[in-house]
Parts: sequence; C-alpha cells; structure tokens
Amino acid sequence: MIFRRSSVGLFVLVVLAPAFAAEPAAPTAAPAAPPVPTVIESGAAEMVSTEKETTFTFSKGVKVSATNMVLTCDDLVVIARRTGDPAATLGKQENFKSLIATGNVRILQNDREATCGRAAVYPGEDKVELTENPVVRSTKEGWEQTGPKMILHRGERRAVIEGNANERPRLTLPPLKDLGYDKEKPKEKPKAADPAAPAASSPPASTPPALTVPGLTPPPK
Repeated sequence: MIFRRSSVGLFVLVVLAPAFAAEPAAPTAAPAAPPVPTVIESGAAEMVSTEKETTFTFSKGVKVSATNMVLTCDDLVVIARRTGDPAATLGKQENFKSLIATGNVRILQNDREATCGRAAVYPGEDKVELTENPVVRSTKEGWEQTGPKMILHRGERRAVIEGNANERPRLTLPPLKDLGYDKEKPKEKPKAADPAAPAASSPPASTPPALTVPGLTPPPK
C-alpha cells in the first residue's frame, strides 16, 4: 500500500537532514539538492484522529523517499497535533509531536548512514534519539560511531553519545600511517667476501737477527 502525504515525509527530511550531519559543512559546499516528491510506502497504513492529535501508523515494511534522504524500517508512527473542526476526518495539521521508527531502522543521506533498532524524532526539542545498538558511519571518510544511545541535535551539527555501565561510546577512525619514531635503525651486516677475489697474502713473519761475536768459536766435538 502506498500512502502519499508530502507533509509527513517533508517533516522527516527537515528534522533529520541537519541533525544527521556530524561535521561542519565545507566553505564551498555543493548547492542543495532540488526538492522531490516525498513518498511513504508500507505494507499497511492506518490513521486515527482525536480532537487534539492524529496518529499515522505505517507497518509491514516502511520506506520513506524524500529529498536527499531514504529511511527504511519495519514500522513508523507519526503523531501530529491538530486543530479545526473536531468532527473532520483530517482536520488541520499544525505541527508534529513525534516520529518513531522501529525495527531495522536505516537512514541514508549523502555519505552518511545510520542504523539502529529505534529512532525517535522530537521536533519540539530539535533532537533525534537513536537507541538499540545505534551506529552512525561515513561511507566516504571511513569513520564509525557507536554507543548505547545517540542524540543528534538539529541545526547544531552536534551529536552526543551516552554510555552506561556495560557499554562505552566508541569512535573508529581510519588507520594512521606508521610514524616509526620509536623504531631502531637496522644494523648493517658485514659484507661477505667475494669468492672470486684473490686472497690477500700475509706478510712474512720476521726472524730475530743473528748475533755474531768475533773470536768465539764453538768447542770441537
């Protein structure tokens, strides 16, 4: 079933896109991608309204395709505040209270990828909470962040990773080059003698000079 509602998908894009970026943009950043229609696809969809809120529930495999972003999960629940005629089916959707994606959550945006078991968006607090084994990585630069809980702050380009007694935040970076400052230089081995070269002749051993004393002859035998 395809449930099209541009305001729902557009909200996902507006909230997640700035918060998902973990690093400052380059001074000569590329122009923003042109907006495209937002489509939410799911195996089943349901909408329930009260006098104050409208709850959109998408299940059985959900995919949100929006400008410069793709979000997939098992289930998606969007709660919007409403005003206007309480008897109206839709009413006037003023703003969104929360957006909860659960089950195999995966968010792709440019070279950033986030995976987790649960992603909660709170527009009133300008933050996104990733829990249940969250991982944020850069497919281009090779870094990866993990931790029990991640909080992405919208518009601040700031991510907070919270640890607990059983798990600590972890950042994995690309390998550094071996600087080698603490290694000793290998000792030079003596050169082997060339078997074809003639052996050097040793100087003759010196003999003590003979001592001759005039007038002295050995006795006859």
